[in-house]
Amino acid sequence: MQPTITTFAWVPDFARGFVRDIRARWACEEVGQPYDVKLIRDAKGPDYRCFQPFGQVPAYADDEVEIFESGAIALHIAERGTGLLPNDPAARARAIQWLIAALNSIEPWVMQLAVVNLFEADQPWSAMRRDKVMADLQGRLADLGAALGDKAWLDGDNFTVGDLMMVSVLGGLRNTDILAGYPNLADYVARGEARPAHRKAMADHLAVYDNADAPV
Repeated sequence: MQPTITTFAWVPDFARGFVRDIRARWACEEVGQPYDVKLIRDAKGPDYRCFQPFGQVPAYADDEVEIFESGAIALHIAERGTGLLPNDPAARARAIQWLIAALNSIEPWVMQLAVVNLFEADQPWSAMRRDKVMADLQGRLADLGAALGDKAWLDGDNFTVGDLMMVSVLGGLRNTDILAGYPNLADYVARGEARPAHRKAMADHLAVYDNADAPV
């Protein structure tokens, strides 16, 4: 069974390039795994929620599993393929460590900025919270930048699933100038997004919406 990634058939302009199916697509491209895409209009319906209780995308299915959560999906794809997880047990553990760090130690702060700038920008508390949100995010980025140092990737010379997830999370800042204050992180994201697998995954992700009609 060829893997199937489930994602939205339509999203508003501001979300294009940011929906998390890009992570599953990118992982598949990195390991050379062809995949199908199932497009849905509504993730909140009872049929989909029976599988994905939070009503989110992506979801993923192959001949072994049916799973959700982009981190779990990317890790599963990496484990089934080659190139994203080192053979050395210690290096493999560090790659998984960085995948989890991207989701737990960086992404919540990136998303808080999206909340105050976009999703709740019209609420009176957003303006009051923004300085604190920015300070928290900048602290995390400073820590990450120090950990990366002058390395090409988080664990040295080899790109892993940890880098895939971290670059994807930092890509949430793509429409801001925040990473300009962290040149090594900006270069790191640019390297990741320049990978042929990422370019292909992003192009396929965006192509879904080129001629998509807004939901009625």
